[in-house]
Amino acid sequence: MASAQQRALPQSKEALLKSYNKRLKDDVKSMLDNFVEIIKLGKVEDETQVSRMTQSGQDMFEMHVRAANIVRAAESLTKLISDIKQYLILNDFPSLNDAITEHSRQSLGAQQEIDKKLTELKDDMARDLYELEDEYYSGLCK
Repeated sequence: MASAQQRALPQSKEALLKSYNKRLKDDVKSMLDNFVEIIKLGKVEDETQVSRMTQSGQDMFEMHVRAANIVRAAESLTKLISDIKQYLILNDFPSLNDAITEHSRQSLGAQQEIDKKLTELKDDMARDLYELEDEYYSGLCK
């Protein structure tokens, strides 16, 4: 049963990555297509059956719609970036383990250094106490 869960996890991870890739491609394609169409609208055409004012109004409306589509695609890409960051933060166990291991190593090093300093301090205090006791008791004997 554990083996089935282990196989299911990479498949869901792979499906999620494919989904992210598809969203990326779709949004970039949407931005590109809408931008190309906006550029095409800037081209002045010869007289048609529709008056220039009417055509201009229609073109302006289409540009607004296409610009809104570009903004929507950009917002979708921003959301995709956020989703990817969240996925990496929550599911990047090797990096989390490495960070925890590094922090533990640094803490152990700091602990050893503090223990060494405390031992030196204890030895210094024992030496000073011995000298003080020696001075005190030698003063009593006089």
